[in-house]
Amino acid sequence: MTEEPTSETLETPEAGEQPIKQRKNGLYPGVSDELAENMKSGWADTELRDLEPIEQAPYTARRRAALSARFPGERLVIPAGNLRTRSNDTEYDFRASTEYAYLTGDQTHDGVLVLEPTGAEGHTATVYLLPRSNRENGEFWLDGQGELWVGRRHSLTEAERLLGVPARDVRELADELRAATGPVRIVRGHDAGLEAALTDKVTAERDEELRVFLSEQRLVKDDFEIGQLQAAVDSTVRGFEDVVKVLDKAEATSERYIEGTFFLRARVEGNAVGYGSICASGPHATTLHWVRNDGPVRSGDLLLLDAGVETTTLYTADVTRTMPVSGRFTPLQRKIYDAVYEAQEAGIAAVRPGAKYLDFHEAAQRVLATRLVEWGLVEGPVERVLELGLQRRWTLHGTGHMLGMDVHDCAAARREAYAEGTLEPGMCLTVEPGLYFQADDLTVPEEYRGIGVRIEDDILVTEDGNRNLSAALPRTADDVEAWMARLAAERSAGS
Repeated sequence: MTEEPTSETLETPEAGEQPIKQRKNGLYPGVSDELAENMKSGWADTELRDLEPIEQAPYTARRRAALSARFPGERLVIPAGNLRTRSNDTEYDFRASTEYAYLTGDQTHDGVLVLEPTGAEGHTATVYLLPRSNRENGEFWLDGQGELWVGRRHSLTEAERLLGVPARDVRELADELRAATGPVRIVRGHDAGLEAALTDKVTAERDEELRVFLSEQRLVKDDFEIGQLQAAVDSTVRGFEDVVKVLDKAEATSERYIEGTFFLRARVEGNAVGYGSICASGPHATTLHWVRNDGPVRSGDLLLLDAGVETTTLYTADVTRTMPVSGRFTPLQRKIYDAVYEAQEAGIAAVRPGAKYLDFHEAAQRVLATRLVEWGLVEGPVERVLELGLQRRWTLHGTGHMLGMDVHDCAAARREAYAEGTLEPGMCLTVEPGLYFQADDLTVPEEYRGIGVRIEDDILVTEDGNRNLSAALPRTADDVEAWMARLAAERSAGS
């Protein structure tokens, strides 16, 4: 990775120009006047003039209209967020805030959507962005975020064409907000500079109302979102197939090989993974969020793979399969797997419009509690187990969550709108029961210890029931074994 030169010898920018970020640790101690002058000219016009609006532009316009109707007469500020330092002068990969991307379709850092009230009702939307790098003052090549270093960005005119929203220079926004009057709200946690500019104009309570509304607005997905979720799932299915085809290499290395294999699919077909992949082999499968992925992969153990591709528009899948590394379940592994499958079937059957959100969780928990009583691991009757929650020692977590641009989508929604709400067509959620017998759990027979099983699918609520977006991946024990055998044969044939 090359290191940026400093700009210490450049003249101070004229009034109205933006200062260049100084770099004190560059390899180049100074810049000659001749070089600085040379870098100002000789560049071709690269303005893009034939751009079409992005696919989601009509949808983002409708989303902004709904937001406008909810907060008439108020200025609304929705930031994308800023770059965050990873170490020294390197930054983490940027991921725009969900609220900003949902309302604009844009993903650039430092972007801000502002809805300016036009009176008692209605708003004018403006997206504030960084313009093209200034070549006159050296920003283009001496700023660490100059386009010579990090690549071309869209001009404001190009952004307007793409997003269908007027665009202005974001570097003017903080001063505009300081001078603004009237009620204002901001989505907090993404841009400390803008929050500081509004510190005397906003309250935490009012800002939280904005965040909650935007979270609840995403509960029901529009057609564009459903298409993106299906695309994310389809890529995820291919990523799972990739993993099965390299299980022999994972056995020779570690869980990291599985993680890297799936990540390759996510980067080729999408933006990245939607969350840290859980590549948990053997007893690691009993750790719900095992993301270290540094353990061995052994024949005879189960592999729990919980992973999802995030599309380039930031919609993520979230799928889990538990598979025998050897390709065949042992009798005990199959017994536990079948119980989880039965619980998932009961949960999926409970997903339909008009049902209570928690119905699918309760249906799945009842099946698992029944099996635990039958196996003698907990004392019945089943109603007593459920009333006291005794099954949770081994079921551990809720049976699912909303899914969308965030893997745990709509997390700021009010409980009455989400967990205590009613399912509607267009909602998308996971159904993911599991059983986890910790390696040190002395309350279960020794042969159970270290076995973890979870099966997770992405379920869309439809007008007449539900649709399993991830149905292309096998779920029954027999189908999993047949699927693994077919992929292993393809691997052998291709080697």
